[in-house]
Amino acid sequence: MLETWRWYGPDLDPITLGSIAQTGVTGIVSALHEIPYGAVWTRDEIAARRQQIEAGGFSWAVVESLPVHERIKLGDGDLSGLFASYRQSMANLAAEGVQVICYNFMPLLDWTRTELAHPLPHGGTCLRFETHRMAAFEIHMLGREAARDAYLRETRVRAADWADRATDADRAELLSAIMAGMPGAFDRYDIAGLRRQLARYDGLTAADIRANLARFLAEIVPAAADLGLRLCIHPDDPPRDILGLPRIVSSAEDIAFILQTQDSPANGLTLCTGSLGAGAENDLPAIARRFADRIHFAHLRNVRKDPDGSFEEAAHLDGDTNMVAVIAELLAEEARRRDMGRTDAQIPFRPDHGHVLGPDHDLPAVVGYPYVGRLRGLAELRGVIRALSHTAYQSFERSAR
Repeated sequence: MLETWRWYGPDLDPITLGSIAQTGVTGIVSALHEIPYGAVWTRDEIAARRQQIEAGGFSWAVVESLPVHERIKLGDGDLSGLFASYRQSMANLAAEGVQVICYNFMPLLDWTRTELAHPLPHGGTCLRFETHRMAAFEIHMLGREAARDAYLRETRVRAADWADRATDADRAELLSAIMAGMPGAFDRYDIAGLRRQLARYDGLTAADIRANLARFLAEIVPAAADLGLRLCIHPDDPPRDILGLPRIVSSAEDIAFILQTQDSPANGLTLCTGSLGAGAENDLPAIARRFADRIHFAHLRNVRKDPDGSFEEAAHLDGDTNMVAVIAELLAEEARRRDMGRTDAQIPFRPDHGHVLGPDHDLPAVVGYPYVGRLRGLAELRGVIRALSHTAYQSFERSAR
């Protein structure tokens, strides 16, 4: 598997390529976050980022993300110009040798957490999603009365208690945490601004957004196939409706629909074990096995779930997902691709998120992407990959005798 590291670029990421080189990874996952959504990524801009990455001794392994404009998710008006811009950006990326493009179709928000620095038992902090805090935000801060039906009575009681005790600083901290998952150049909203944005989705159902995704794929996937690109959709994080916004990439059934909508190798999946792992019904090794031939990129991280739907980021090997089993499925798929003679047999992966540990408390970093925490995760994942690869080699040697 190809070891990669997410880098937000020289203007947004305090972690330098020089520091990343010390991790031992060979690939960089990056994007041009400074370009407004819907605008074309020019070849010159792409080439400049590629040259920066290569000067650091890396390859630009994956674009994460080439963003989908919100109007496309809404199905809002004449979208021909936005589709054309997306296709042109893809063509420019292909011309510069970038072949894997990760994107998501989450309405308005990206990953969502209610705490950015939840304390861990032995020191350090992690990202956490508390169901009752999310309920408090929706019901008592946004004033979404319809949200009451989305939560159990016990959760609503805890939410009301939190809201009664919360100070202005507590409420501001919760809003900031929820906004933190919005990537790159996305605007952050205050309560009034978020209400206005949510109003744009009034009346849209999961079926509507699924149809809008199908339309996007019909416009984009054939061009990606012609260019030799591999698109890979990122699952919803968390895999549940948020703020009344339907999520449509949350389960194995969702993934099957998306991949069948445009049944092409160019239409693939980013296997995010953390996003899907937050769903109680999702069996990650089984999902990896079922969709192995369409997995073009992997985010490897773990979560620990609570019965009420809350969850927190766990150490990469210590959460509810059997990470060893997932990696075994990915290695088996790589072996199958090599047997087919494919030149793209390696699946790029990155250690996703990570605990804030030791020196991380004093080192600036993009929220959710600490240096030491990710390095720990990388070391653990690297060890699993080496061990499984060695075991597979020994088995092959024994069978060849």
